[in-house]
Amino acid sequence: MSASARSVPSSNAWMTEAPVPGAIPRYELAEWRTQYGIVAGITGRGDLPGPGYDLGLWTREPVAEVMARWREFRRTFSLFSSFAMAHQVHGAELAWHRASRGWVVGDGVDGHLTDERGVLLLVTVADCIPVYLGVPDRAVALLHAGWRGTEAGIMSRGIAELCRAVRCDPGHVVAHLGVGICGSCYEVGSEVVIGCGQPAEGPGPWHVDLREVLAWQAAQLGVTRVTVSTWCSAHHRPLFYSHRASGGTDGRMVAFIGRPGSGD
Repeated sequence: MSASARSVPSSNAWMTEAPVPGAIPRYELAEWRTQYGIVAGITGRGDLPGPGYDLGLWTREPVAEVMARWREFRRTFSLFSSFAMAHQVHGAELAWHRASRGWVVGDGVDGHLTDERGVLLLVTVADCIPVYLGVPDRAVALLHAGWRGTEAGIMSRGIAELCRAVRCDPGHVVAHLGVGICGSCYEVGSEVVIGCGQPAEGPGPWHVDLREVLAWQAAQLGVTRVTVSTWCSAHHRPLFYSHRASGGTDGRMVAFIGRPGSGD
């Protein structure tokens, strides 16, 4: 699967997270930064020896090494004073975040929202889909969507909460479905297919494209500007982490979104 030459589905458009030079390996949505003033993207594996630029808080690596990378991550995003994430449980719980100073790590939350500048929202992923939502100049959200979160309605909850808070309709929301596993790489059982609202026809195994499902959900809710990443975490494992392709041994990327506090 080529990251640069894929047909565009009728309901949404492809958008490629482009590599950004700097101390940490990362890829960003340049269009979101220039058009909306939103910093959105994801870290990559990088070229460090061994496991690479793993940012998983529950990693098997020495804690000191992981935390050193996190300190470097925070220095790179110096225009943000608040960093918000959580221990994820593949659910649909959401949390709002206000500007503060430091790093907030919650528990049992898979979606984050803020209407303040200077707050960088974070989720860890390694095949699950990071869902970036924005109401330009007003608020942003970031969702962690695996199949269980998709089944639980995290997309509809995230869009509804974002629109409620800033008093807009879904037509004002922009959405991007980021780096994650593609349908051809995601072989699943019937419970996943049914959980994602599709019929489990034939003897199986089946394949589910989570980004296709999430894009359809967003469109059904009234979001008209939906883009889909050209990257697959499994196909492009030299650049990203994939839980499925590694047999469960890979590290984690961090997806991020926020509006800089000053100066960008």
